[in-house]
Formats: sequence, structure tokens, C-alpha cells
Amino acid sequence: MGKNLIYTLMLVGITAVWGWTFVVVRDAIALYGVLPFLAVRFALAAGALAPFSIPKLTRRTLLVGGGIGVVLAVAYLFQTLGLLFTTPTNSGLITGLFVVFAPLADRIFFGASFSRQVIVAVVLSLLGMVLLAGGGPEGVNPGDLLTLVCAAALGLHIALLSRYAAGYDALSLAFAQILAMSALFILFWPFFDPVELPPRGVWIALLVTGLVASAGAFWVQTFAQQRIPAARTAIILTMEPVFAALFGYWLAGDRLVIVQITGAVLILSALIVGEVLPVLRRRK
Repeated sequence: MGKNLIYTLMLVGITAVWGWTFVVVRDAIALYGVLPFLAVRFALAAGALAPFSIPKLTRRTLLVGGGIGVVLAVAYLFQTLGLLFTTPTNSGLITGLFVVFAPLADRIFFGASFSRQVIVAVVLSLLGMVLLAGGGPEGVNPGDLLTLVCAAALGLHIALLSRYAAGYDALSLAFAQILAMSALFILFWPFFDPVELPPRGVWIALLVTGLVASAGAFWVQTFAQQRIPAARTAIILTMEPVFAALFGYWLAGDRLVIVQITGAVLILSALIVGEVLPVLRRRK
């Protein structure tokens, strides 16, 4: 088995874990609350990465990573809040729109140009979002709109990383972001929820999301991206919403009506048009 295939399988494993966590997180926050869950999750992730990151951590990395981490905190907050009101399948599909939002954020904040494919992807994703969110029996779901904010914040996060991450140790920069997120969630926790230990039924979800889906996934992603092209990585990561839909169907009993299935197909098509086709064209 070639090394490139091993790195690819590692990244696919990450997307599978991330897809699974949409179901895990939804069940956990029903018992514990959004801010407490996020605070403990990212405190665990920061603690796991600290021994390997602190020796290389500089003040500048801490400042830059902390600033970018604030944007990432907004993304996770709105994604987790959205799971209170929507299904894991919808959440995963809509979160995947960060691929479309990233070039838009790069254009708005940094004046970067984007291709015709991005415009097509935006149209497809917006139409798919309307059908997915409004095609269910209960009509428009507020959780879908909250998750859309998450996707926009993730797109901005990617744009910020592409502008400011060069020259920094990748793992230390990831640690700085997770540390900032943990600090923010811990700071606001007492204002919205009682400060108490997680119930026994939530600890598995916290360990999975904190150690595996956050600390472990950041580590594997950093390791793999140092060895395979970024464009190939981006294509592989678009598998996350696919796994979210599979686990939502299998574990959470999510079922989409035909209008919502059409919307989901349009969203996945937007990811392919915005991310996969440009890479294939460059290879030719």
C-alpha cells in the first residue's frame, strides 16, 4: 500500500468521525447544554495537544491563532446550537457549504478573485439550501439557518488561515485556536448554564469529540497535509457531509422527503463544482 493511499485513508477516517459526531453531539447537548459541552470538549482537546504544542508556541502564534480561533468558536457555537433544532443530516450537509463560503469570504475581506465555478456553486448551494430547509413537513427550520451561519464562519476561518497561517508551526497554530475557543466557552458558560460536571451519559460524547474529533483529527490532518497536496485534501474533506447523511440515516433515523433529497443533491453538487472540478481541471 502506497504512502499516499495511507494518508488519504487517514483523512477519510477523519471525515467519517466528523460525520458521526453530528449524531453524537445532538444527543449530548440534549442532556448537558451547548456551552457546557463546548467548554469541556475543547478544554479536553487543548489539554491533549498542550504537551506537543507548547514547546513550539510563540507569543505571535498565540495571538494569531487566538484571533482566528474566535471565528472558529462562532462556527462551532452556531453549529451546535443548530443541532438543537435540526437533524444531523441537515446539519452535516449545510455545514459542508463552507467550501462555497471560503472563496466568497476571500473575495469580500481580501479582494481575491474567484472563478465562474464558484458562482455556479453558490447558486446551486443556495437553491439546495432552500429546498433542504423548506421542503420538510414542518417547513423552514431555524436550526438550518443557525447552521448556515456556522458554514459562513467556517468559510471565513479558511480564508483567514490561507492569509495568515504561513510561516507558523501548524500544530501550535491549531492549539492556539483550540485554546482560544476553550477560553471563550468557559468564560461565557456561567452566564447561560449552571457550572456542573457532565452527567455520566455525556462523557463518551465529550471524549470522542474532544480527543478524537478535535485533538486527534487536527493532528492527523496536519500530518497528512504536510505530505499530500492541499487541493487533494480539500476534495477528501468534502466527504464529511456525506458521512453525516449516512450516520443520520443509520443512527438517528433521519429521513428526507423528495424535495429535501433534491436539495441535498444540489448542495453536494455545489461542493463538487466548487472544489472537485477545479482541481481535476488543473491536473489536466
